Amino acid sequence: MRYRRSIFGGLLKPIDRRQFDAIVDRHRGDAYDKSFDSWTHLVSLVCGQLTGASSLRELEATWQANAHHHHHLGVSPLHRSTLSDANRRRPPAIFIDLVNLLIRQVHGPMRREGGALVRLIDSTPIPLRHLADWVRWNGRTRGLKLHVVYDPEEDMPERLSITAANVNDVSFRSEVAIEPGTTYVYDKAYCHYGWWTEIDRAGATFVTRRKINAHFRTVRRRPVDEAQGDGFTILSDAEVRLATPRRAKLDIPIRRIRLRRHADGKTMDLLTNDQTRSATEIAGLYKARWQIELLFRWIKQHLNIRRFLGTSENAIRLQILAAMIAFLLLRLAARLHRLALQPIRFAQLVGQCLFLRKTIDHIDKPPPVNPSTALRKADPNQLRFNYA
Repeated sequence: MRYRRSIFGGLLKPIDRRQFDAIVDRHRGDAYDKSFDSWTHLVSLVCGQLTGASSLRELEATWQANAHHHHHLGVSPLHRSTLSDANRRRPPAIFIDLVNLLIRQVHGPMRREGGALVRLIDSTPIPLRHLADWVRWNGRTRGLKLHVVYDPEEDMPERLSITAANVNDVSFRSEVAIEPGTTYVYDKAYCHYGWWTEIDRAGATFVTRRKINAHFRTVRRRPVDEAQGDGFTILSDAEVRLATPRRAKLDIPIRRIRLRRHADGKTMDLLTNDQTRSATEIAGLYKARWQIELLFRWIKQHLNIRRFLGTSENAIRLQILAAMIAFLLLRLAARLHRLALQPIRFAQLVGQCLFLRKTIDHIDKPPPVNPSTALRKADPNQLRFNYA
């Protein structure tokens, strides 16, 4: 019988095993857990994400019940104690490098095409409450924080980082590679005048929201050609300068766009160094920042980062990274197979059909049935023994 890869095997196909093994060797990932290698560890955690396993016992039962798939997936049996030890000791850098490897597969063709690019930057808290003693408190949330650079056109993250909850959002700026011609959109938590200057000098632009305690004075008013936008009205557009002793740190041309939102009637001040786009276009870019909020909501609702398989910081970081790897694999599979399914429906079907031997492009279709040979129509007189 012809071999057919399972849904799980099809999802893992974009991961190049040679590149993954090189990552493991670079970080000595199998130095202390040779019987439970990094590949089995990765696949088991991704399996836990896609099936929604809430405990080590549940993940072990699911894994052992599908032992006939282990050979083709290149993995070994799983035991709770072994997985717990690996979660505590295996370097998270292995999973971080794999995330970056998958991201490059997504964004490589787009970067070669060039053109105007938009990147959204934001962070979301991952509450851990009183799960462990090492959890930090930032005044609102006790846990970790996920920082993401998001590509709204591709609907994919481009860069991510995990920090403690009390780490300031703007500290993530050092991990953001500024690309010329790119527009970076972020909220007022990323207020750092030195970084804004770096973006401007690199040939990129930014759009952000003004902090309440940041005072600017008007240098010149600009005409507003089109005041009405999608859900907002432009009130004014002006060139401004920082009106505080710190103005030397922001020695670049700045525009302040004031708008009123239709939903609640509140006014908002946007700041940008973009001198070419209209005020309506700039306000539309900031409104599109909510796409990254939808990404965070999707991840929290449909991936397993509410119940954790360990209490150590290393185990929780590995599980969050496994959730992002599962997210990237789902998006890559949907793109490679050109699925018309909604992302939420595709994720639900994958969780139900993870170990079925069928192709991903037929995941929402019933299995094929071989037509049987048509039976000859029975003679109605056969039971009467009357053949005349």
